[in-house]
Amino acid sequence: MKKIALIAAVVTILCSCAEKNLKPWEKGGFETGEYRNVFAEMGYSQDEIDAKLQKVFYEVFFGPDKVYFPVGDDMGYISDIKNHDVRTEGMSYGLMIAVQMDRQEIFDRLWRWSKTYMQHQDGPLKGYFAWSLNTDGTRKAEGPASDGELYFVTSLIFASNRWGNDGDINYLAEAQNILNYSWEKDGSEGVRPFINKENHLITFVPEGFGANFTDPSYHLASFYEVWARWADDGRADFYRECAAASREYLHKSINPETGLNPDTNQYDGSMFPGNRWFTPAFRYDSWRVPMNIALDFSWSNCDREWQTNYANTIQQFFYGKGIDSFVDQYCVDGSDVNDILPAGNEDMKVQALRHSVGLVATLAAATLAADNEISKEFVQRLWESENVPYEDGYFDAYYDGLLRLFAFMHLSGNYRVIAPIVSNQ
Repeated sequence: MKKIALIAAVVTILCSCAEKNLKPWEKGGFETGEYRNVFAEMGYSQDEIDAKLQKVFYEVFFGPDKVYFPVGDDMGYISDIKNHDVRTEGMSYGLMIAVQMDRQEIFDRLWRWSKTYMQHQDGPLKGYFAWSLNTDGTRKAEGPASDGELYFVTSLIFASNRWGNDGDINYLAEAQNILNYSWEKDGSEGVRPFINKENHLITFVPEGFGANFTDPSYHLASFYEVWARWADDGRADFYRECAAASREYLHKSINPETGLNPDTNQYDGSMFPGNRWFTPAFRYDSWRVPMNIALDFSWSNCDREWQTNYANTIQQFFYGKGIDSFVDQYCVDGSDVNDILPAGNEDMKVQALRHSVGLVATLAAATLAADNEISKEFVQRLWESENVPYEDGYFDAYYDGLLRLFAFMHLSGNYRVIAPIVSNQ
């Protein structure tokens, strides 16, 4: 009887959704302060939605396969478990999740660990963060990866807006510190600003050869809109130019027929030529682009025509590959890759194509901008997803887990612009 009731409930949800397509909103959160709850539009109850979001959050931060680890009385880190390290990517994602979920203790623990062990306090890299560390705080690499700084700054500004700066951590001052030190880099000793001052685009890394190109998945135009409003560092016009430049860059970087982009490319959006190791392709970093564009649509909603066309195009591409069978790496033109980028570490270097839950998640998040007939199927697949080991034994609690959590936040209306609290006094 329980099975029959469950089937009936699913049929009811699908039938209610089939009556009309999900429709993107015409204004963004910066203007309205409101955010779509796509799961509610699909027919799920608010109690179900709240319980699901809390379950996914618990799995990532506290469950048996958690990636968050408190340290001592006041610090903590997020680990890429399969690679046995702590990355600025994961730490800054953790900060964003914590401030969005109003979990100040988690935020403060992650920030203290980041500042203590990751952030350079002197030398040419002063103010930047070493991108990979061992879990004991010793560094595996010294150089920064620019997406970490991007998320650190935005998360700190949101923390300032949500909790104020009168406690143990002056969040706004920490964000301004990162921006100021970056701005002062002049290229001497090979270190540059993590945002290229000439073209207003984020660097892949702000040192050496990596400063000469970028990564499409690093481009979050609405983050710059946040900085323009609340960084309070005198560079608002520059940040607005960064937002516009990022949107224009994505137009050039994404294949208009497939919606796919490579992991890295040149500042003008053109592809790197292939090399003897791997040809440019839609791979792991690229998964983030659908969700990033959905975020810009949800918050700013100022590039809506192109972004809706993009969301439709990429969902239609993967739907055509089989919504339950598409794989996680393709050439940008949509053809099959000739070389598979492996995942894992030296202990378990698995070279295989998978139907990865991280990509399932970001494609579902793209529904915020889509107006097609199939987007609800992507949302349903996310709702039903579980982050468990694949058939080959590969398991990624970290990257798949974090992207899945972000997608649930987006589609439940819980990934928001956090504006300063306005006193009524």
